[in-house]
Amino acid sequence: MTVIQTSTVDFAHNRNHSPKRKFDDYGTIFDEDDDYAADLLVRMKKDKPEAVNSSSDAAVMSTAVSARSSDARSSSPRARAALQSHSTRYESRLQFFVRMISKTVVMHAPPEDSVKSIHERIEMMTGIPIVEQRLIYRGKQLRWEQTLDECAIENDANVQLVCRMKSTRHPQGWKLMDEMVSIIWRLCRGEKVHDSLKIIKGLMTSYLSLAQSIVVNEYFASYFEIFLSSDAPMVLVMLYVSSCPGNKDLGDWSIRHFLSSCKTIMDKSFHGQCARLVLELCKVLKSVGRHDPLYILSQSTFASLLETATVSYCSFDDGCVLLKDISPFVRELADTLLRDLDLSMGLHTGVGPLMSDMKDFTAFLIPMRRGIKELHTLKGSSRIKELLILKCSISDNGKLHEDLSHSAEGADSLHLIFIQLLGKMVECLRSMKECLANKELEEAGDFVYSAWSQYLSILKELYQISKLYDGAEELFWTVLFQERRMVSLLIVKCAKRTDDHHWILEHKAVTNFQSRRHLALLLFPDVKEDYEELHEMLIDRSQLFTESFNYIKHAEPESLHAGLFMEFKNEEATGPGVLREWFFLVCQAIFNPQNALFLACPNDRRRFFPNPGKFFYNSECIFLTVYHPVVVFPNLKQF
Repeated sequence: MTVIQTSTVDFAHNRNHSPKRKFDDYGTIFDEDDDYAADLLVRMKKDKPEAVNSSSDAAVMSTAVSARSSDARSSSPRARAALQSHSTRYESRLQFFVRMISKTVVMHAPPEDSVKSIHERIEMMTGIPIVEQRLIYRGKQLRWEQTLDECAIENDANVQLVCRMKSTRHPQGWKLMDEMVSIIWRLCRGEKVHDSLKIIKGLMTSYLSLAQSIVVNEYFASYFEIFLSSDAPMVLVMLYVSSCPGNKDLGDWSIRHFLSSCKTIMDKSFHGQCARLVLELCKVLKSVGRHDPLYILSQSTFASLLETATVSYCSFDDGCVLLKDISPFVRELADTLLRDLDLSMGLHTGVGPLMSDMKDFTAFLIPMRRGIKELHTLKGSSRIKELLILKCSISDNGKLHEDLSHSAEGADSLHLIFIQLLGKMVECLRSMKECLANKELEEAGDFVYSAWSQYLSILKELYQISKLYDGAEELFWTVLFQERRMVSLLIVKCAKRTDDHHWILEHKAVTNFQSRRHLALLLFPDVKEDYEELHEMLIDRSQLFTESFNYIKHAEPESLHAGLFMEFKNEEATGPGVLREWFFLVCQAIFNPQNALFLACPNDRRRFFPNPGKFFYNSECIFLTVYHPVVVFPNLKQF
């Protein structure tokens, strides 16, 4: 082990040798097919004078230092004072180890020394160009602009020297990220950089766009790893929280540009890799605050990217988002929903769960449920053994079981969330019942309904979760049956045409006629109120059924979605009243037994089925009465 105590190292004995060695020489000791050729550890050759000295040389040096110290103790007081001063200066310096493959160098430097100065000393020792060196500490690359103190280098710390060889993959990607990180460091130090925002945005855009030129799928993960290895998430957030004037806005705009670019620039096939980058950004932004606007935005972006990303219960596949990565976000959003549900029970607050929170909650739950289903299939199967055989590694064995353990914890956490949210929804539905009983709802009007607007969406997600756990689905429907009157009210007041409501139709016992009719009406397209043209019909009363059939049969379906203009031959009356009369007469003819448009049920003469041979016209006319809408048979019994 060689001790390098100062930055001024005597290399006079090496003057006859070249201060640098050909970098290709370092590449010969590695396998060219190594997947990690981008960052290779530097192996020093023992037979070169600029290589690190052997341990025996270190022992000689140590003996010499001891001898000089002994002489100093027996010399004059002036010499002892000088030695004491030197010792004090030495103690104020850091001692750390720079590790290579076969050598370890002990170095000393003041905490205020830059990382670049350490790189320069290593270049003098090894001949490796400074631009090819990388120093890694605690899994993070040290930046040139940082000081040892800023990097939190401690005494006796181990720093790993790695090196990028000429065969490095994605050199352009490294260059783009290095430039961006370097500019941000300068800004955080208070330097002024002309057009800094434009440059940072341009480098981000170029980096993401370059990914789409990669044609070998196995290289995708290594390319996106550059963003993480360069500490880009950390420095972007550092710029955002910087106290230097203007830096917070620069950081805000830069992060927003990155989040937007992940969705707009990148093809959907890259969203899985982008999700990993946004996930790391979320983790750093969380330290700023859970209610910080950028953290909320990054969380929503991560959720949207998961729609096309691959989610796995173990980390064998590069580029996968793990269940354990999603679970904390589901827990956070569930806590937010629980808090807002409490607020929604206050009648005059008008505050309830936000649509944006519900949207993110749903987006996270889709891959979460899918991953838990896959996890359940592993129980009692040979899939785990197959994975271990595939990897053939004891370390992978431990990693697999660790991932499975985290995934199982996520599944248990989701079960707890289900119980908590279902219990809270029971309280909310009972609070609604009290409002109706006290007739306070009429005074509050739609103001109260806005606070309840997300109740139905929450119930839908709880239904989906209930399918994952034994007994949960039965419990869910039992609760809804007990509060079926409030559930039906929610459907009528809050159900939207764009939502999927098939889940609740599976159990008619929790709904009433009004709610089911409302759901049926939502299946039809919305009526166009701003139509430019009317679909005109001129009908002869004596041939009403035949002529109406011909008009409907030959009409374009889209034209029937607009307004209808009805007029009877030889009559002057027009308008809504005439249209309503036409609907009434046509429906009477449809249900007239003499026309045989419906067939009686053989087991129950009170029930009828459409005649298959004449179904088209029946369905079209009935559709029009519902669609526009027109009450044709007000006294018809509701089932």
